[in-house]
Amino acid sequence: MSKQSKRREALIYHAKPRPGKIQVVPTKKYATQRDLSLAYSPGVAEPCLEIEKDIDNVHKYTNKGNLVAVISNGTAVLGLGNIGPEASKPVMEGKGLLFKIFADIDVFDIEVNTEDVDAFVATVKNIAPTFGGINLEDIKAPEAFEIERRLKEELDIPVMHDDQHGTAIISAAALLNALELADKKIEDVTIVISGAGAAAVSCTRLYKAFGAKAENIVMLDSKGVIRKDRDNLTEEKAEFATMRDLETLEDAMRNADVFVGLSIADIVSPEMLKSMNENPIVFAMANPNPEIDYDLAINTREDIIMATGRSDHPNQVNNVLGFPFIFRGALDVRATKINEAMKMAAVQALAELAKQPVPEQVNIAYGETKLLFGREYIIPKPFDPRLIAAVPPAVAKAAIDSGVATCEIPDWEKYEEELLERMGSDNKIIRLLYNRAKTAPKRIVFAEADHLDVLKAAQIVFDEGIGIPILLGRKEIITELMEQIEFDGDVEIIDPKSDEQQDRLNRYAEKHWHNRRRSGITLYDAQKMMRERNYFAAMMVNEGDADGMISGYARAYPSVVRPILETIGKFDGVEKVATTNLMLTKRGPLFISDTSINIDPTPIELAKIAQMTNYTMKMFGLNPVIAMISYANFGSSKDPHATKVKEAVQYLHKTVPDMVVDGELQTDFALNSELLRKKFPFSKLAGKKVNALIFPNLDSANSNYKLLKELNGVESIGPIMLGMRKPVHILQLGASVEEIVNMAAVAVVDAQQKAKYKIRKKQAAKNS
Repeated sequence: MSKQSKRREALIYHAKPRPGKIQVVPTKKYATQRDLSLAYSPGVAEPCLEIEKDIDNVHKYTNKGNLVAVISNGTAVLGLGNIGPEASKPVMEGKGLLFKIFADIDVFDIEVNTEDVDAFVATVKNIAPTFGGINLEDIKAPEAFEIERRLKEELDIPVMHDDQHGTAIISAAALLNALELADKKIEDVTIVISGAGAAAVSCTRLYKAFGAKAENIVMLDSKGVIRKDRDNLTEEKAEFATMRDLETLEDAMRNADVFVGLSIADIVSPEMLKSMNENPIVFAMANPNPEIDYDLAINTREDIIMATGRSDHPNQVNNVLGFPFIFRGALDVRATKINEAMKMAAVQALAELAKQPVPEQVNIAYGETKLLFGREYIIPKPFDPRLIAAVPPAVAKAAIDSGVATCEIPDWEKYEEELLERMGSDNKIIRLLYNRAKTAPKRIVFAEADHLDVLKAAQIVFDEGIGIPILLGRKEIITELMEQIEFDGDVEIIDPKSDEQQDRLNRYAEKHWHNRRRSGITLYDAQKMMRERNYFAAMMVNEGDADGMISGYARAYPSVVRPILETIGKFDGVEKVATTNLMLTKRGPLFISDTSINIDPTPIELAKIAQMTNYTMKMFGLNPVIAMISYANFGSSKDPHATKVKEAVQYLHKTVPDMVVDGELQTDFALNSELLRKKFPFSKLAGKKVNALIFPNLDSANSNYKLLKELNGVESIGPIMLGMRKPVHILQLGASVEEIVNMAAVAVVDAQQKAKYKIRKKQAAKNS
């Protein structure tokens, strides 16, 4: 994608369908006059009076306890500099979005039009009663230090300048683990800090809190080593000035154990790395490009332990590992400040989490067989679902122990359950899906690439590295559309009807005829079929000229399914294929099957659909908990429609006893775990959160997923094909660009999974 095209895409993202990235959403009913009279006058007077009597009641009757202000004056916006308060607003809204999706914290972004420290502090103090916490952002040094210091002293709510402390907390966790792997002690190592801004100062202070010695630390700014004999040092720089006779970064790196870069790209040379001690620890965190290229560094020193700020290398120091969870813990005990004890607790929680066994969901997301604590895994991954239950409790306990909490957590186990429940509403599964696809992109045929939305989706797949698009359709139209949207990627374009594809068409036709000649297909028929894009695309996948296929945007589902079934065929042991839709609901991901193919499956077919859904859910890194849906509960009806589901469950319990599945159940009992536990405590689903519903027929499954999608605005990925021999997936007619991209990512992950199965099968055959 060209620079101009990316610029336009970014602007459209922020402008459409409504400007900005966050909004205020009511949390109470407001449908009737009675509701409104409670929400506002006269009912609102009652909580006002209760708060007047006892100011702590503000947490009981308002959202103060879950509301953080993200405040900036836009004087030090990352990569942009002093761009002013209005121009910084998109960044602050983005920070608010991260607070919400990672820790379920609501945010008002506040942009303050002043560079005067006194005026800024006064503004924040005046609005502080609204909020449970203050996140300062993108304020230039040295003013940032003074602003944070004064607000922490003068306010009774948590205040944190994330630019300072976020990187410090995450890098400190990484440093503790890196030192353990290097068999070094923090009080003994020599540390070089490249950079002297807010983040560098905060990092160094935190390292000292964990035991690093001042005499072992060398800090550099743009003028070189910060020494005691330098003139005009700021208070912060003077704090870290060294007595050692050093001038340059090259001098400082000699015999150093640790390098921490918070400066600019490409200032560390291979020779500097070679001059460091054994098992050097290098955190090159300049953005977007580190102080030394990752590949260059690890090729220079085999014994290096390396971290960067980038997501495309191991050990990403990412602030999102810290600030949402630190504020979550602070808010939940109504802490009056975020102190050193709380920051250190967050560091230790992150460091410890990296040593724990990694959930399969995280392994799958990052394309790893098994992430293990070691040189390439010293800090948790940003998508790790355990962060919400690990960091906030540690921060909350530290707040209580250090005396800054104003309320207790009565039940810590219940608190952790509540934290995990908070995260049911985000779209983390999509981020996991994309991330996994990027680990090993596959060739995906877009069979209708001469449609604008399909081509836009292919462009996103290409630009994001999700997959390698192959564009199928009329070449002149595709080329024209590519120019229109400035799609300048080097991708293959194929027109099945063109003369240049004749040899391939004949080869595909010959093969298809060979496979189908006893099913009434002549060679002439096969040649005609191959001119039809879905047959041609399917044969590309069948013959290994592509790894997966997407189609269905412009044609009815049955007309797309037929050529795929005739060409690709079913997976080993599968008698009937099916489909499932992944619904991204407020309670978390929910699979619904079969949404598109089997009209009235038999009990055994229904059981097989459940098994295929179970397999697909594991592909997404989820632990399946499956409810078989009916209008009846556990034998309450003897009608064949209900007993069919009962027979399917009996078959599953007998043949796959380890599978977590039960029924027949009504939908409300399946989705309400408390109701299910009370009424049917004997069920295999009691006490568990159901994340898949298998409906008894196509009518109910299709209607329910579309009802969820249209009435509740639930995002859907699917229908995902189940039981196909190759990765082929069919879109809903008129699917959106986003839906097409999601399905392409599914096709890539499906291709990855099937490739692994093929390898395992070959290995098993070789060993037998």
